[in-house]
Amino acid sequence: MIGLEPWAWAALGVAAITIGISKTAIPGGNILAIALFAAVLPARTSTAAMLLLLMVGDIFALIAYRRHAHWPTLLRLAPAVVAGLLVGFAFLALAGDGIVRRAIGVILLLMIAVTLWRRWRQDRADAAAPAPGGILLSGVYGTLGGFTTMVANAGGPVMSTYFLATRTPVQVFLGTSAWFFAIINLVKVPFLAGLGLFHVPVLLMDAVLAPLVVIGALAGIRLAKRMDQRLFDRIVIVLTVVGAVYLLF
Repeated sequence: MIGLEPWAWAALGVAAITIGISKTAIPGGNILAIALFAAVLPARTSTAAMLLLLMVGDIFALIAYRRHAHWPTLLRLAPAVVAGLLVGFAFLALAGDGIVRRAIGVILLLMIAVTLWRRWRQDRADAAAPAPGGILLSGVYGTLGGFTTMVANAGGPVMSTYFLATRTPVQVFLGTSAWFFAIINLVKVPFLAGLGLFHVPVLLMDAVLAPLVVIGALAGIRLAKRMDQRLFDRIVIVLTVVGAVYLLF
């Protein structure tokens, strides 16, 4: 078991609950968990430890929203995501994460700015909601999503921004995100294992934290049923901006 102070265990406990809630109610909300894990553990170790807990949350997200996924969107994103994963793996294997994390923060802030600008123009023009994602849009977001999720488990804000840009309804948003990250997180396991990041102490720590992910996921399912589209969009936008600013420092 990794030796940690009581405050560090408390921080990781909060992070684990947040992971569960983010998986079933607020995509992108796991930015808080990323910050807490990075504050307590070495960067590369935190990436591996979080991945296993995210996969626990994926199970509950799929149970709750598996029928709401929009598979054409997932298939459209797939080639770009694979490319982003490979680039992210190269960065994770060869480079320090300081510059990469700041780059991700800048990218997220630019994305959310573009998304808000696009939606403002559509509202001004009284335009109909756009079809979910053209090739260029899905290519850009898919590549960045694959890259950020491999490097820092921070793909949630990128994909949340994509779904906001395409005005995806709450249930479809949650269902498509659930399948997207369940598949991606499974794909990431052999890459991180190849870097030797799944040590026995990490596995034991995750075994202790996993029940808290379950609690958070169940609470998130109840929360999502009471949330309207406008509030949902605002929460995701705020969390994305907060996450981007966090990654800059």
